[in-house]
Amino acid sequence: MPGERLSIRDNSAVGRFHGVSASNGQAVPERHSESKMKKEESGCRRWFRRACPCCFRRQNSSNDVTIDTEGGAVGDGENEGPTSPMTATGDTELELTLAVRSVDLLSQKSDRNKKEHHTDQYHSDQLVVRRGQTFQIELDLSRTFNPNTDKLHLELKTGPLPQVSKRTHIIIPLVDELEDERWEAKIVEQNVNRVKLSVNSPITAVIGKYKLTVTTQCLKTSETTTHDSDKDIYMLFNPWCEDDTVYMEGEKELKEYVLNDTGRIYYGTEKQIGARTWNFGQFDEGILEACLFVLDNSEVPPSGRGDPVNVVRVISAMINSPDDRGVLEGNWSGNYAGGTSPTAWSGSVEILRQYHKEGGTPVKYGQCWVFSGVTTTVLRCLGIPTRSVTNFQSAHDTDVSLTTDVYFDEIMEPIHHLNSDSIWNFHVWNDCWMARPDLPPGMGGWQAVDSTPQETSHGTFRCGPASLAAIRSGQVYLKFDTPFVFAEVNSDKIYWQRNLDSTFSQIHSEKKAVGHCISTKAVGSDERVDITHLYKYPEDSEEERIAVETACRYGSKPDVYSSPIAEDVRVEVMMEGEGPRMGGDAQLKIVVKNTSSQPRRTTLHSQVAVMYYTGVLKDTVKKDTLNVELKPQEEKIIDWVLPYTQYQNQLVDQAALMLTLSGRVSETQQVLANQTSFRLRTPDLHIEPIGEACVGKETSAKITFTNPLPCTLRNVVIRVEGLGLRDLHPIRVGDVSKHANVTVTEHFIPTIAGKRKLVASLDCKQLSQVHGVADIDTVALTAAVPLGNDLPWGVLHYFYAQSKWPD
Repeated sequence: MPGERLSIRDNSAVGRFHGVSASNGQAVPERHSESKMKKEESGCRRWFRRACPCCFRRQNSSNDVTIDTEGGAVGDGENEGPTSPMTATGDTELELTLAVRSVDLLSQKSDRNKKEHHTDQYHSDQLVVRRGQTFQIELDLSRTFNPNTDKLHLELKTGPLPQVSKRTHIIIPLVDELEDERWEAKIVEQNVNRVKLSVNSPITAVIGKYKLTVTTQCLKTSETTTHDSDKDIYMLFNPWCEDDTVYMEGEKELKEYVLNDTGRIYYGTEKQIGARTWNFGQFDEGILEACLFVLDNSEVPPSGRGDPVNVVRVISAMINSPDDRGVLEGNWSGNYAGGTSPTAWSGSVEILRQYHKEGGTPVKYGQCWVFSGVTTTVLRCLGIPTRSVTNFQSAHDTDVSLTTDVYFDEIMEPIHHLNSDSIWNFHVWNDCWMARPDLPPGMGGWQAVDSTPQETSHGTFRCGPASLAAIRSGQVYLKFDTPFVFAEVNSDKIYWQRNLDSTFSQIHSEKKAVGHCISTKAVGSDERVDITHLYKYPEDSEEERIAVETACRYGSKPDVYSSPIAEDVRVEVMMEGEGPRMGGDAQLKIVVKNTSSQPRRTTLHSQVAVMYYTGVLKDTVKKDTLNVELKPQEEKIIDWVLPYTQYQNQLVDQAALMLTLSGRVSETQQVLANQTSFRLRTPDLHIEPIGEACVGKETSAKITFTNPLPCTLRNVVIRVEGLGLRDLHPIRVGDVSKHANVTVTEHFIPTIAGKRKLVASLDCKQLSQVHGVADIDTVALTAAVPLGNDLPWGVLHYFYAQSKWPD
């Protein structure tokens, strides 16, 4: 009867439908259709709750419900009876459901994750962490997590086909205590529905971009829910972790070789070493994504990206373009139509951004210092300590003889088609730091890697990583590409003459011809540091000779040192001061000395040729023959001059020339040979800051330049950029008449406080390697700034970059 209290004997019925009879379990007839409707609606609601528990909960809680005294619901007609656990089945299931509402990766610049992982300089709102080190994330759950009745785990996936067996699909369990050497997570803080997890990764983790999924399960209902994070996790190598193979000891070194986003690259000749500032920009916006795109574009599976040796080898191949459409297209022709002259680049950022933006189309154009600069950027960005290194008088061995060979015919004329070996004025490559568990003990530390396409390695244009310890000791049988690097820095230059029967005889050797003044930027300053001793023992020392002979036993001419040659007449070339300047006559001195107690006579043949910095000769511009007579122990100094008119229209990039001397001593038939490269020095761009630089406030710098040539420079462009100061900006100057002075003023708005570098380079067909740099000390804003439509863009950009906003 209506109003009669109900018995609880029939637990299956009471509380589910209105009008259930407690005495006989039969429903009241007039309420049967209503009960049926409620049952059907309850099923729909159960489906809705399981499909989207958060939405269901919000909808359910938005209704006002009251319970009447007869067990029915009074309200909107959607409620299903009393809320007793024994009668509100739908609500009980709702209470048991556990779902993730949102995930906070704590990825802001000021968050603990980025500071502890030394990734707070990356201009990215994604989470960037280093392997072998814990990081934290926060989960917002639909209810309080109960470890006795709930399960939770994380999943990370990287690459196009993630697989658990390949370590590209990671399942991270929830544990009570974290241990090393494995993926795991632990709850370290819980506040009602919010849970903070500490996540650990192994030191062998694959680097790259991971997608995060959180999976929850309620044991009472066996229901499982998943939540995909809208942000990614970027995993990098960890040189701060002692167990990582890229670990480097020393905070100053880590700050220089991983965190420094600018550097110095050296060029020229050993007697005229030039330096230019390079913006590596590994933390700039979009560069991390571009670096990972380079790896993705290599078609090397992500499973191999846990080994830094493999990653470095891939990057060495991918920075150049000949066989895999890598980042940069090399060009040494002097014609750079359709691209940018290699000497005009002053940083890696625009190159990598362009390569990424255009979907992997090689950027035009690069030469060795550009290849090296981009390699430094990519490897530092990925967490591998790296530096750019310049080797002066760098040999290019083409026949794996581990010697640099020069061939002459019967009358001492060069045989050009055989002279494929060359000596570059300078060559720039990289050193990267890592352990080498794949090599014998003692071979870890600095490893040489070269991205300039010269010779193939296992069918691909790449070189390294080659252990500097192996190179120094002549152990060229140790991988990778150690013979090639050894020949670059420590091969002897062997002169051969063709006999009448077409065989060749060794007529002269130079033991100090290659591998001079190997240079890199010093730690913590812009000074040049000579690291030749890391690549080779002191010249003519017993250790150095043993290393050379050890190496050559593994080359294609193992018997080259069987017949030593005596010498008593020496010839060398000397240069006064910093050497000849562009636009004037080039003057050198030839020194010939007789060290014997007998008179000597010789005829010296000299020729000077325009040369690409790689050692490839273009055209001979002057030839001379000089008869020299020497008394016992006499030394003669001969002035040698190359007039400006003979080279003015012949020069190529770097303004380099090669002077070759050859001759024969009449009394002893000793062969004299010497090759000296030199460059015509170019002026600098002088940059002078104007006034105080302040974040968000326009400031200026004056750039001045003097044309050193007695002719007009055509279509001059000055390219200016500075990390935290301004993006790359070309200034079209136009034509500059002979010996004219040019002054331009560059305006920019700094966005980052601190000491920054403004870099400028001149792009002009008649003149190359003209550049300059200035330190800009930028102060941060201190006064309160009102927010509103009138806020300058530079100020907005500053606060965005710093993740700080004014009150």
